[in-house]
Amino acid sequence: MSLRIMLVDQDSARSAILEQALNDAGHKVVARIKHGHNLLRELKECQPDMVIMDLEAPGRDTLEQMREISRDQPKPIILFSNKRDGDYIRQAVQAGVSAYVVDGLSQERIMPIVEVAMARFREFEALKRELQETKTQLADRKVVDKAKGILMQRKGMSEDEAYQLLRKTAMSRNMRIADVARTLLSLEGLTD
Repeated sequence: MSLRIMLVDQDSARSAILEQALNDAGHKVVARIKHGHNLLRELKECQPDMVIMDLEAPGRDTLEQMREISRDQPKPIILFSNKRDGDYIRQAVQAGVSAYVVDGLSQERIMPIVEVAMARFREFEALKRELQETKTQLADRKVVDKAKGILMQRKGMSEDEAYQLLRKTAMSRNMRIADVARTLLSLEGLTD
């Protein structure tokens, strides 16, 4: 699979080596920018699949920009750095870095690092989606249980009868059961 890559590097000779290795592997460098640019704006303009940064000692502003990228436009980020501080590495990973590489950049290491970063990013994104789906299901279940409780109390129904009424209403209105339950709670003035 061919990737569209944005390079961030102060050293044009170093980024040329990186770009050549990426081009040789069939990827396309869609932007080469120097550190200090607004990364989020550049990202929106060139829409890369991945960001590769080679920075001697990235600072707090860089970390904040990586957090913004991860929050607003999640992409795998590879960071080559000479900074070996364990606390900083943890901060970089928390900011969204998929691969943090110390000890320089060599052409033969580039593609394995790109492949691992892409695989880790995809796995992380799948876990985030799964977590969000689980949270949504739990929230839906709580709303349905609350609505069943109201129906059981107000109409003297069993739990199964209350569920069947919610289900039947949802089917007749082409809605999800949780949405019918939310509507009922809203009408009862019990929304969170």
